[in-house]
Amino acid sequence: MSANQSGEKLVVKNIGLLLSGDLEQPILEADCLVVVDGRIAEVGKAAEVDTGNAAVTVDAKGTTVAPGLIDSHVHPVIGDWTPRQNQISWIDSFLNGGVTTMISAGEVHLPGRPKDIVGLKALAVTAQRSFSNLRPGGVKVHAGAPVIEKGMEEQDFKELSEAGVKLLGEVGLGGVKQGDEAKKMVAWARKYGIQSTIHTGGPSIPGSGLIDADVVLEADADVIGHINGGHTALPLDQIRCLCESCSRAVEIVHNGNELAGLFAMRTSMELGQPERIILGTDSPAGSGVQPLGILRMIALLSAVGEVPAETVFCFATGNTARMRDLDCGLIEVGRAADLVIMDRAQHTAGKTLLESVRLGDIPGISMVIIDGVIRCRRSRNTPPAETLAELV
Repeated sequence: MSANQSGEKLVVKNIGLLLSGDLEQPILEADCLVVVDGRIAEVGKAAEVDTGNAAVTVDAKGTTVAPGLIDSHVHPVIGDWTPRQNQISWIDSFLNGGVTTMISAGEVHLPGRPKDIVGLKALAVTAQRSFSNLRPGGVKVHAGAPVIEKGMEEQDFKELSEAGVKLLGEVGLGGVKQGDEAKKMVAWARKYGIQSTIHTGGPSIPGSGLIDADVVLEADADVIGHINGGHTALPLDQIRCLCESCSRAVEIVHNGNELAGLFAMRTSMELGQPERIILGTDSPAGSGVQPLGILRMIALLSAVGEVPAETVFCFATGNTARMRDLDCGLIEVGRAADLVIMDRAQHTAGKTLLESVRLGDIPGISMVIIDGVIRCRRSRNTPPAETLAELV
């Protein structure tokens, strides 16, 4: 339930740790944020910024503020319902896991999903319009991602773009599974400003198939979708080949092979290319809906992958925002004020939030803000936070 309205001035004060989402400087020396008209207006010390005349003031009580988490790989259908597990309010549940933005990798679970060209284009436009008009729980869902099929021509991509479609569903979930055919369509999509993601690994649903490293490299999609498999991963030598042989986004998902995900992260880091790493859940799926999937991935990659937690938070925020050309994901003046306020979980072995994540524990969320509007108080899904932010 929102506690304020868009357009009001919001101040978040007494921030103990401010995570930026930016790999260049993941921790900011600031303890106060000022939000005006849903956007970050000032970042700094409380004595140096204009906190006067705030309609809403949040006291972070010395806890952590971070950009809202971005799930780079979801499969929505209609509204806040998924037929994949027949679950209602799954998106609102992700909000309680700190997710403020979702990117569709295709509305593939729609019962009777049309696979003819007219039908798949109509579905994409409908999904794009639907989620542009509806934000479940306030979450921004970028949807309308058609799964390409044989017979599509350049004009189809032009029409989709003109209708507002900006994404392709996973290449390989439809009839187009050959590298040369996919390359042609991906290039048409890119020409008209449509970003593409390719399925990677073994088949996930009926109709999908194996997409190996050769096909991924030839297709040259913008995002190597679930490089750690969804669920079945490619051999590690092929994953290394993908990391080394192209410059596209390396997407690691919750519903994939954990060993392969850690390997992909380590390889990207070894190559000096951490900015390529983005995170998703690949849900809803056969394994269910994971409201804490992004937080769990952050904890896994930090704890087992031995990467500082503040760096891994960038994978789920700023990296994805830049790769997906979003106006959120970073604590910067002018960016959308999508924020998560959290603290170490009660009774964690970690003495600080970052240390607790580094030890594999997920934090407790006390507030989620989207476009400067409080959308969630104490999370119903995370463990309770040691200290809760308060609405003054």
